Amino acid sequence: MPQPHPRPTRDFRLPHIYAIILIDVIVGSAVGPILPEFVKGLQRPQLWLAIGTALFLGMQLFSAPLLGKLSDGYGRRPIFIISAIGTFLANCFLLPVRVGFYFANRISDGTTNGMYATVRSAITDISPKDQLFKNLGIEGAIISLGFVIGPAVSGLLLTTFDVVQGDQAKVIAIMAVSLSSLNMILSWTLRETHPNPPGVARSVLKTELIQSLNAQRLWGRLTSKDKQHVGLKQLVIMQLALTFSVGYYNYFVVFASFGKLQMDAKDLSYFFMYFGALSVVISYVFYTYIADRINQQRAIFWLALVGTPVLGSYGLVGTSMVWLYILITIDCLTLSLIQGLIEGLMAQRTTDEDRGEVFGINQALQGLASFTTTLVFGALSLLDLRLPFAWFGACLAVVAWLANQELRRMSN
Repeated sequence: MPQPHPRPTRDFRLPHIYAIILIDVIVGSAVGPILPEFVKGLQRPQLWLAIGTALFLGMQLFSAPLLGKLSDGYGRRPIFIISAIGTFLANCFLLPVRVGFYFANRISDGTTNGMYATVRSAITDISPKDQLFKNLGIEGAIISLGFVIGPAVSGLLLTTFDVVQGDQAKVIAIMAVSLSSLNMILSWTLRETHPNPPGVARSVLKTELIQSLNAQRLWGRLTSKDKQHVGLKQLVIMQLALTFSVGYYNYFVVFASFGKLQMDAKDLSYFFMYFGALSVVISYVFYTYIADRINQQRAIFWLALVGTPVLGSYGLVGTSMVWLYILITIDCLTLSLIQGLIEGLMAQRTTDEDRGEVFGINQALQGLASFTTTLVFGALSLLDLRLPFAWFGACLAVVAWLANQELRRMSN
């Protein structure tokens, strides 16, 4: 008599990873609106905020390739655990509301933020090919959802308990520490997505660290990978131009806090709640029902083309909250969708053996691009707080041009 086949065990690793991402982004988006509090007493506070952002992003230049290589050699789970511990310690630095601890937080959190190369590798590990765009798109939607919940919880705490402005930063920092401790537990209980990793020799890790600090060598490694995965380098270049443009995510708090809008922590929380909620809905619909059925390269071109004037217009809103919310709505329908499309096309050009390495190189180059764009918008903001949006718009126009060039090449 034939034995019945046992029912397959349901794989909960994907939602588990999504939960870790969600909490990580909630923490990051919750503390964003309070960061101006750490530099308020300094001359040119927008410059010090920009320096902190540059430190946060610049740390990924070496951490992302290193963490990616470690995840290929020892598995994704240990990297999740290390990153969760690092984020917890980084948020502990925010408890004393002092400028020195702000910079300590930016360095520590920036180092462990390199885990997102591992996140994308883990998602790709367990995603069937026909669901790759969907799963990476959902990752983007989860990140957007975090941008809703983080400011929402911050706003709720500050409003419900009527926290005075001088105490707002400390209250939000305590919440961030609590959530970070929860993420340590989730990371510890995650089941591995990259079984039987081969390990990495200490000499290889040393070489990886040295190479990750050298942009020329990073570029050389990318060129070598492009020979194995044709088209990878073009996608990375496109993503670097996109990274220059989405630097406005990091600049917006400076612009809204110290510009004509004069938004406080509560105003910023409500704004990010709207932005995140709308982005979640649009991203989920787009990546679930549309992204796999269209020409992704053509979509990148049109989304970047339409999004370019939107970025430039942020600098022209003046004191109008109505125009600000109109622009962010168009933003969610255009340029906010580009990142997931590029990442999906890139994921198709990796293998199990080098996925973490490729995503690590990409994130390191993105860290360099983010560092560069932070220096640019920091310098431009000293002249006029509106000027950086001209830079962001010009960079998005480059994304449209690169996508158009690739379309022409494919048609020939």
